[in-house]
Formats: sequence, C-alpha cells, structure tokens
Amino acid sequence: MILMENNLTYTEAYNELQSIVKKMENADISVDELTKNIERALQLIRICKEKLGKTEEEVNKIMS
Repeated sequence: MILMENNLTYTEAYNELQSIVKKMENADISVDELTKNIERALQLIRICKEKLGKTEEEVNKIMS
C-alpha cells in the first residue's frame, strides 16, 4: 500500500520498507516490479531519515 509521502509517519514508512525488503528476500517479486520497489524503498529511506533528523533536532533543543 502506497500512501502519500507527506502523510506517512515514520512507523508507516518503516513498515512499508520492511514489506519491500521481505518480498525481495523471499524472491516474491518479479523482475518488472524490482525497479519500482527499489525506487519506492529509496523514497521511504529518505522519509525515515528526514523524520529521524527532525526528531534529533527536537531532542537536542529539549536537552539544551
């Protein structure tokens, strides 16, 4: 399930990424789908990194 990126929570992005990884590990994905899924995985990784970065900034503000 692909949700709008701006509405994804970290957990949703992480879970979707895990689902893609499981499909790839189990060879449960066609070659035709592979490129699409890799591109989506990269988007999800960027979303997770951005959200973690924002969280780190907030924690640092609180700790200051």
